[in-house]
Amino acid sequence: MKYLSIDIEATGLAENCQIIEFAMIPFDTQFMRLEDSLARTMYIHCPSFEDLKPTLDPWVREHNEKIIRKAHAEGMMLSEFKEFLKNYLESKEVREYFNNQKIVLFGKSMTAIDLPFLTRDLGWDFMRKYFHHRNLDLSGVGYSLIDLGMLPQGMDSGSNLMNHLGMGEVAHTALEDAKNTAIMYLKLLEKYSAKKN
Repeated sequence: MKYLSIDIEATGLAENCQIIEFAMIPFDTQFMRLEDSLARTMYIHCPSFEDLKPTLDPWVREHNEKIIRKAHAEGMMLSEFKEFLKNYLESKEVREYFNNQKIVLFGKSMTAIDLPFLTRDLGWDFMRKYFHHRNLDLSGVGYSLIDLGMLPQGMDSGSNLMNHLGMGEVAHTALEDAKNTAIMYLKLLEKYSAKKN
């Protein structure tokens, strides 16, 4: 199976918060590898850090200041982001990689953060045109493996799972998070593959 691992960084988790960084990288579970040549990351314009600061959660103020400043200074407008994504998804390389099929999205916070924010900003029609209505969320995989007794409690958390798999700390940049989430899934497949039993 092939997936497009995505990750966003945002000004927070509330309904009116803005995407400030987006990244994606395709990966293949048959060959167990990421397609680095098709990885992309971009910043999306937002108000200045000074303007946003009074409304930001303490964690966002502490950890995402650099990203917010970069997004404000260098980020593309939402309309440009949408056009960039459209061109990427319609490119010959991406269409061939995904066999001209709708793409199944993969991430660590798909249902709670990524899909609601992307659908809001890109529109329902855009999302349904390019992406399959099914998706895969690593936290859901974590819950399933916990319920099956294959992972200890707490492994639904990306940072806990990274430590458990010996991968270090979460980077909190969109591209590193998109890559690490895909790698964690591949490591879990390798570890619990039915072929090993």
